[in-house]
Amino acid sequence: MNFRNLGPLLMLLFLLPKQNMAQRAGIAVSEINSVSSFPIVDGGKAASIYIDEKDAEVVGIAAEAFKDDIHLLTGTTSQVLKSNPALSTYSIIIGTMGQSLYIDQLVKTGKINRIALAGKWETFSVSVIENPLKGVKRALVIAGSDRRGTAYGVFQLSRMLGVSPLCWWADVKPATKKSLYVKAGQPLVESPSVKYRGIFINDEDWGIQPWAAKMMDTDVKDIGPKTYTKIFELLLRLKANYIWPGMHPSTKAFYYYANNPVMADKYAIVLGSSHCEPMLRNNVFEWAENFEHEYGKKPGEWRYDLNKNEIANYWTDRVKQAKNYESIYTVGMRGIHDGSMPGPKDKNAKVKLLGEVIADQRTILSKNITKPVSSIPQIFCPYKEVLSLYQAGLKLPDDVTIVWADDNHGYIRQLSNPEEQKRSGGSGVYYHISYWGAPQDYLWLSSISPSLISYELSKAYQYKADRLWVINVGDIKPAEMETQFAMDLAWNVNQWKPENADNYAESWAAETFGAKFAKPIAEIKAVYYRLAHAAKPEHMASVNFTDAQAEERLDAYQKIYDQAKSLNDQMPARLKDAYFELIMYPVEGAMLMNQKILYAKKSLFLAANGDQSALTYSKKSKAAFEQIQLITKKYNEEIAGGKWNGMMSWKPRDLAVFKMPKVADSVTAKSSGIATKSENKIIVGAAKYVEKSVPKGLSLQTLKGLGLGGDGISLYPFTFKPFGETALQNAAFTIYEVDFNTQGEHQIEVKCLPTQGVNNGIKVRYAVSVNNDKPQVINISPASENNIWKQNVLQGYASGITKHEINKTGKSTVKIYMLDPGLVINQLEIQ
Repeated sequence: MNFRNLGPLLMLLFLLPKQNMAQRAGIAVSEINSVSSFPIVDGGKAASIYIDEKDAEVVGIAAEAFKDDIHLLTGTTSQVLKSNPALSTYSIIIGTMGQSLYIDQLVKTGKINRIALAGKWETFSVSVIENPLKGVKRALVIAGSDRRGTAYGVFQLSRMLGVSPLCWWADVKPATKKSLYVKAGQPLVESPSVKYRGIFINDEDWGIQPWAAKMMDTDVKDIGPKTYTKIFELLLRLKANYIWPGMHPSTKAFYYYANNPVMADKYAIVLGSSHCEPMLRNNVFEWAENFEHEYGKKPGEWRYDLNKNEIANYWTDRVKQAKNYESIYTVGMRGIHDGSMPGPKDKNAKVKLLGEVIADQRTILSKNITKPVSSIPQIFCPYKEVLSLYQAGLKLPDDVTIVWADDNHGYIRQLSNPEEQKRSGGSGVYYHISYWGAPQDYLWLSSISPSLISYELSKAYQYKADRLWVINVGDIKPAEMETQFAMDLAWNVNQWKPENADNYAESWAAETFGAKFAKPIAEIKAVYYRLAHAAKPEHMASVNFTDAQAEERLDAYQKIYDQAKSLNDQMPARLKDAYFELIMYPVEGAMLMNQKILYAKKSLFLAANGDQSALTYSKKSKAAFEQIQLITKKYNEEIAGGKWNGMMSWKPRDLAVFKMPKVADSVTAKSSGIATKSENKIIVGAAKYVEKSVPKGLSLQTLKGLGLGGDGISLYPFTFKPFGETALQNAAFTIYEVDFNTQGEHQIEVKCLPTQGVNNGIKVRYAVSVNNDKPQVINISPASENNIWKQNVLQGYASGITKHEINKTGKSTVKIYMLDPGLVINQLEIQ
């Protein structure tokens, strides 16, 4: 029996006690004592916490945090003892195998299963043990296979007790309890699905950087050690281990502040750097701005073919500085910031030069770090233009991890083919839930759904991308829930598969706000994600809607806002701040942005037709614009006593979409008397098929919360071989019954998730046949990130149109063949 991933299930059992566990009971937390329970807090007294003073520093940090969590929950103060004192009758023992005498004694006597921990990566065990050591009647033991494993075990127990990972970052204050017990049972043993799991602090110019400068690292007025300490604790609570630090021009380099890497090492966080920061160097600051201060001269050109020695020395100095810290080195080269590598124009010459860069970087590593270069963690990220260089024949050392990137809008561009999957370095994913760039930014609110995140990252995992996941989370806030989901998924990829990822919001809401609020919050989030999928709030000026669609959006937003406000009135005082940050602000902000844009458009249309109500809609648009500013001011200045002052901007980059749009200021035109055209369309949800045929070894899944309209269908597993166009009879298909009122030519538009081919050269195809006519094959994945791609990611779907001659009225059968992995069909639109 595998108990590896019982932790989240046990946590949910505690929060939702009516649910039944499907397997033999493991340890569980309770406020009620029993004969086999360990008393963390009993009778107003907290058990003492024991650690070995020679254990890793992060173990002590986790133990102190656990002590603070106990106090937060109960008001009772425990103590952390680490000078090898005599243990108490009831002891909490925290330690790392091989570094803690306590843990090693328990392993030696068989009280802890050695096999469960020995040689494992970031694995922990939480257990209640009878008579474990001399003088101890019962112990609560948290043991780790390594330093991070131990810390994760501590924070997992905190989470089970009711302390959210977002306790500090979103002000989620737990309900207080008089007593805390852990019931004995099967030990909780967990280890991660993905080896390196972390975040990229990015585009921080309007959020975390000004906030940190104002509220945290006030001495340096930047993102410094105080801020990173809070970030590192968050990562540990999320069972994450990796970071790309902030690197925009507003932020000085991570290594500029000497205590930054020191704190990372204390918290056992692995340091990395982004796709345009080779060898842990922040070029925007360290090359373009600070080079003269560091080296006493101005830098030469950022061209490896012309300035090789200076650039290599610059990289070498960072390796010397970083070699004693746990790091992952990004190899390759791009522009100083987010641009292409300067150098030769010819692609083949660029490929050759990039290969030389990587070879020289590995030489630097091997000369300065006393271990084989193949055992020094390195990544190569084929991001943006770099992918085309890789596809053109760049040869990578086998041990370098390829970190595949999405298209910046949540759709992965390419994954490892069968040969690439054999590489010892494996692969990973760089994925965005926040972005600055074409075709439009989305830096204000967070609206990429767990369903989409799960679909793309689960697909990547099936293609062996299990070495490293790094998520671009922007400023962390307001993407707390989505960040937590991505890290939960990285820890246990089987817990939130695409077929159940839409349930995450309810589980998360139960953990964050309590079971009473879980379902209604999940319902609000489902609509929020559905509406944003068709146009993120930041993209509203770039997506057109029919009058009916606009009204549906406005009505739906008003409904979830009213629901959210009603819940706010019921929310306990301790959770009011958290609720505003996590639910009210994004829901109200998204509603107001839609009102601002759609009412403005409506005012202009009505004014052009001489309708006096145009001015009413002008006022509504202006009111929404003003209210966005007011709720943002509240976020910064009132919530949590002004704790987040400077964090939230209502206009990142001051883009046009955030400004007040043009509205009607007068009505001078007379009505044209011409009604707007009403399109006669039949819309069929892809999951509404009447018949299906699926080849052996595949399954057709309906995926809730994924794509346009809220549902999609897709074939599993993701790794099946594409079906050829000459063998459609072997492909999976679905059949729909459609009533046609007229004969003649009709068109069918099939709307799909705008995914990209899983490997280079693989398409994303479907085929359509009506009444058994010849199937027409459509590829919905653009050949490049062109204008079609731009519109696809803004509107949330890619589509193809086929034309069919209908020779009879009444029922006809529409057959859709699904030919490639990664195809998600959402809707059929027929006219």
